[in-house]
Amino acid sequence: MQHGSFSRQIDKDLLGRFDAEILSRTPHVAGGDRTGVVANPTPLVDLTDALSECAKAEYGIRIDSKSVRVFGKLDSQIFGGSVKVRPAVEIIRDAITTGKLRSGQKIFEATSGNFGLALGMLRDLGLEAIVLVSRRIQGGVLDELKNEGVRSVNLDVDICPAPGLKIDPNLVVAKAAAASVREQLAQLGLDTAVFDKNRGDVEALLAKQDVISLAKLLARIYDGFCPEQYDNELNVRSHETTTAPEIDQQLKAHGYSLGDFRIITAFGTGGTSAGLAKYAQAKYRQKSVHVVFPLANQDVAGIRTRDKAVGLRFYQPELYGGEHEVDFEAARRLLRFFAGRGYGIGESGALALYSALQMINYGAGDKFVVMIADGLQKYLADLEVPVETSDPLEVNVEEANSKQSIYGEVLWTHAMFVPREEGIKLVADALGCEKDKVKVATARDVQSLITTEKIPAGINALLPKDKSKTLLVCMAGGTSLRVAEVLAKNGVGAQSLTGGIMNLSQTNNRQPEDLVQVATE
Repeated sequence: MQHGSFSRQIDKDLLGRFDAEILSRTPHVAGGDRTGVVANPTPLVDLTDALSECAKAEYGIRIDSKSVRVFGKLDSQIFGGSVKVRPAVEIIRDAITTGKLRSGQKIFEATSGNFGLALGMLRDLGLEAIVLVSRRIQGGVLDELKNEGVRSVNLDVDICPAPGLKIDPNLVVAKAAAASVREQLAQLGLDTAVFDKNRGDVEALLAKQDVISLAKLLARIYDGFCPEQYDNELNVRSHETTTAPEIDQQLKAHGYSLGDFRIITAFGTGGTSAGLAKYAQAKYRQKSVHVVFPLANQDVAGIRTRDKAVGLRFYQPELYGGEHEVDFEAARRLLRFFAGRGYGIGESGALALYSALQMINYGAGDKFVVMIADGLQKYLADLEVPVETSDPLEVNVEEANSKQSIYGEVLWTHAMFVPREEGIKLVADALGCEKDKVKVATARDVQSLITTEKIPAGINALLPKDKSKTLLVCMAGGTSLRVAEVLAKNGVGAQSLTGGIMNLSQTNNRQPEDLVQVATE
């Protein structure tokens, strides 16, 4: 079973592959030093001018952009697609290092979408995720779950998994729901005899709509693992020790202090708000976090109304600077405005950004960091939001080879490592270009570009002079993809090579340490 002695044996091969393929591409404190620089940060983008334009065009509100500053923390651009990647990485890595999770096990979790999508990153490691979702979940979310290799069990319950409602069991409905769950588990290849032995417990949980506890039960009876995102303290810790310091470092690079800013976030599990609030209170002695909820009768993807947050473990209003109930129907206009200008902002991010606009309008603050939890793509079908299309920012080796002529330069961009001579040769050989075409940006310039969103002179000098595209390469693709995003915002055409030199080294049976070295400048 999950807590047996055998399960405590650490799967070192799984841990190594997890670190190489997932941790190396997601935000984490470099070298494990909790006071150090965060590697792979997501962009912190100044949205002040865009919000000012939106306020005037959509709501007739004038914002003085000289006295106001609004940054968007774009976790929509994280590897894995949403802010939920952060706790997922923290929880899964801890489970592997403590022997709770091994290759071949199944992962069961209750989710409204994004945490399940984050678990989809594990499929290449041989870990299958099965998520419990509501039939009311957006069709685009279900499509993305399927595309990411995440198997789902659909339930006729509340759109956000409930912590256990205090209601009288409706056993007729519960028995029907249990029959449906049994059939779906059978379709996923799970032994129904195991389910039948525990059917009474399943029906009791379904009667209370306690999907969170149902996921834990399935993990226990099928010898799997449940991340328990609603109760796992690592959810909070991932934001307290990584997300918050990351924002702090980025604001300092912009010449600001996090102590002067309010942080606005919507509420899903409460991990983001609790983690950010604990950091701000410990370092700046301030209650900086403001939590946003939609109105009681509104469904916003992955976000709870206030009455459904009460009772959750990580709903901790004593940590907050304020709680705000906001009309999502009004926020839709902001969502359409930003989507039409190419910003990757999903429903919860639009709700939080609209809340910032309202606080500015009523004089309740002038400096904000708004958490943009995910992107827009999976909500398009329901919202009918017009968006601009452009070339993808990421290409694989085959695609890059097929259109090598469009790239004026191949540019190495990483904030910690630079390629050795052998690394440069491997890149050139893989792309079918001359070695002289591969340029190397300094780690200092790359870090400056990511944190300031401006192109340093050193990188600008390496870009093609004829305005042709640049192909970017780094360790695992995450840093170069962010550089491509920043270059695009500055009107420079660039694409990132998927998987970076890690993929190239594996294809050519080379050790990465033979191909790169730590930057010395």
